[in-house]
Amino acid sequence: MATPDFVDQKRQTPSQPKPINLLNVFRLGLFNLGVGLMAVLTVAVLNRVMISEFNIPAWITAGAVALQYLLSPARVWFGQLSDAKPLFGLHRTGYVRIGAIAAGIAVFLAVQVAWQLGMASESGWVWNAPTVLWTVCLGLVFVVYGLAIASCSVPFTALLVDISDENNRPRLVPIVWSMLMVGIVIGGITGGIWGKTFIGQTNITLNDLYFPLNLLFTVVPIVFIALAFIATWGIEKKYSYYAVRSSAQDREDSITLGNALRILTQSRQTAIFFFFLLTLTLGLFLQEAVLEPYGGEVFGMPIGETTQLNAAWGIGILIGYSTTGFLVVPRLGKKLTTRIGCLAVAFCFLLIIFSGFTANPQILQAAMLIFGIAAGVATIGGICLMLDLTTAETAGTFIGAWGLSQSLARGLAIFLGGILLDVGKALFNTPFMAYASVFAMEGLIALGATVLLNQVNVEEFQENVGNAVQTVMEGDLDG
Repeated sequence: MATPDFVDQKRQTPSQPKPINLLNVFRLGLFNLGVGLMAVLTVAVLNRVMISEFNIPAWITAGAVALQYLLSPARVWFGQLSDAKPLFGLHRTGYVRIGAIAAGIAVFLAVQVAWQLGMASESGWVWNAPTVLWTVCLGLVFVVYGLAIASCSVPFTALLVDISDENNRPRLVPIVWSMLMVGIVIGGITGGIWGKTFIGQTNITLNDLYFPLNLLFTVVPIVFIALAFIATWGIEKKYSYYAVRSSAQDREDSITLGNALRILTQSRQTAIFFFFLLTLTLGLFLQEAVLEPYGGEVFGMPIGETTQLNAAWGIGILIGYSTTGFLVVPRLGKKLTTRIGCLAVAFCFLLIIFSGFTANPQILQAAMLIFGIAAGVATIGGICLMLDLTTAETAGTFIGAWGLSQSLARGLAIFLGGILLDVGKALFNTPFMAYASVFAMEGLIALGATVLLNQVNVEEFQENVGNAVQTVMEGDLDG
């Protein structure tokens, strides 16, 4: 039986590609599944091993891992490259595959450098020539890793624009993004199984870790690279509308990075949506650094139970993803769906604060589940809008700009969450009030995102940017 098409069959000219079907959408999602696996490998497993087993200071570990977020401006450049400079005859696929290979190699090298740093500090951390050398190397490896992830993730998202239209996009996005969460879950389970290798052992030495750690950091990157190749195999050639939609000729000469950045700034809608994404992401992730301490200090939950809070949130997000694209967006539209999601997120922080009055862990878990659903609705609605706010000629550039906004917000969220909690503890006598102040601020930020969303106008964006692209093609853009 043939797999049902994602869009209704229409009369097509010979130059038009076939609409992508459901099976290939799931295949595309394998790339995001691999990204989820890699995220767990770096942020969870390697981060924990470097601090707990290698005795590397936490600030060095956290600083090295965070370097990948500081490179988010490179996303715009990689997006523009994929727009203007095809690799192996394709605009997106080559960048996705080379970036995946580079990221896999970088992760493997990261654990080798961490290993050397751990041996240099095995008897206690002291700043000397070896620790300085290997600390610098660790930072450089994570710089390469951040660039590699940017070089493959931005063209991949641009590929989603190329193979979809505004009708099938709401159904394509939740599938592909749900696979990211699936990858994180599988990565967490894999890390848990790997960790059980050392249950019952005391005084674990670096030699005990050598083989299992290298095996894990060899197999997972290979799996990621394989998934990237499988996910993109034949997709762009068969399903991309890029050539049909693009009005650019000799794009390598017409749309340079400078011209792409000028197009990027031609519409005020670009700035509005950039700050909307930044505000929405802040509203969703400001709680990330304080949630588990909230469960511990206010609810008296042990470490094992506080980790289940993120699990409840993740399950809620998957529910929100799956229902929004297929049921909500087709009925309410992208902008209204996103607005409802933002308002629901703000309301959920009231639920999280209310749960603190009860000190009942079950109520907090239920609140996190509802929060996850609201976050899923807001995220899918926002991503659908994001993919609409592009043009065929500069899709990669705009996707890079939107990715820059989200990466900046994630970094700010981690930083500001801790600062707000410290300020709350200085102002209030009880831990509950300190945490409640953070969640209240998040609710206000989510409401602020709604205000910005009201100013977003896709039609105005398309008209302004379309005119700018045409001007570039004619060589008349003066800046």
